[in-house]
Amino acid sequence: MTDLDVRMSAPAPGAFARARRQGIAAMGGRRVLFIIPVLAVVSAAVFAAAAHSPFDPLVGYLGTRYLTTSEADKTAIADQLGFTKPWYETYGSWVHGVLAGDLGISRSFNQPVAQVISERLPWTLLLVTVGLGAAIIFSLLLGVWAGMQRGSWLDRLVAAVCLVVQGLPPFVLALTAIVFFSLGMGWFPVAGLTDGGADPTVGQVSRHLILPAGVLAISQMPWLLLAVRESVASARGEDFVAGALARGVDVRTITRRHIVPTSLAPFVTIIGVRLPEIIVGAVLVEEVFSWPGIAGALVESARNLDMALLALLTVGTVVAVMLGSLLADIAYALLDPRVSTDG
Repeated sequence: MTDLDVRMSAPAPGAFARARRQGIAAMGGRRVLFIIPVLAVVSAAVFAAAAHSPFDPLVGYLGTRYLTTSEADKTAIADQLGFTKPWYETYGSWVHGVLAGDLGISRSFNQPVAQVISERLPWTLLLVTVGLGAAIIFSLLLGVWAGMQRGSWLDRLVAAVCLVVQGLPPFVLALTAIVFFSLGMGWFPVAGLTDGGADPTVGQVSRHLILPAGVLAISQMPWLLLAVRESVASARGEDFVAGALARGVDVRTITRRHIVPTSLAPFVTIIGVRLPEIIVGAVLVEEVFSWPGIAGALVESARNLDMALLALLTVGTVVAVMLGSLLADIAYALLDPRVSTDG
């Protein structure tokens, strides 16, 4: 076979790019379809587990009136609210309502579920976006710096700090931050969205956001930073880097144009893998700092077995994790053409 035959048989760059995009789109479609049965199983499991929970939803509904309410009245109220129905009947009614666009009423907040979520979700998204964004930026900067100086005392210090922080739960970091920066130095508010009685202005929210977002970022940085550090250190030892250095190419240019892009694919994958922990960390941070996000609603609905709210929040969390993982895999496939899209 001649060189001309080889060139003619090789796929054109444009054809390869189109096939690659089609493969990524097909992978995304398969993964999205897979979400549906997962949500069905998870939502059914939530109702089944609640039916066997030791908590009595009537206690959460009546509150302090539970002790003074007669047994006959308790039975009548439980029947009226559907607490005595089999879990699968309650689950079927919930699914029918959700498909019809009726998310139900939250007993815990005495509000429509849609209103509870619409009031709290933006604050959770703000906290997670700022916290995760800060974690990504600082992890990239410090990870590249440490990876380029692998083996130095500064690199060992960064690795040691990451290992220590990695073993601390987010609520411990949150309480420590409150003790030092709020109670000790008085730099930041202890908790809440604003000062008592103040309107949620940009200045008020920003001042109260710094500490919880910082704690969330620090709690997620060790895994991200160490992943970048390892990828950069590995890429730094590749032959193409040694060749570029031998040709006199500036180290900063090599780092910016070759080492960092090569290290981004594993970094994106780590972000997708760590999404469940990011969500759990956000829940704990919100609770400690009394941040008015979804966490409080999730805890309250679980405590009171408020199934209309609890089931929707659980399903929403699963969707967020699976879609986040899918986006990470798509980004990985776009960054590295060698990654297979058949799975």
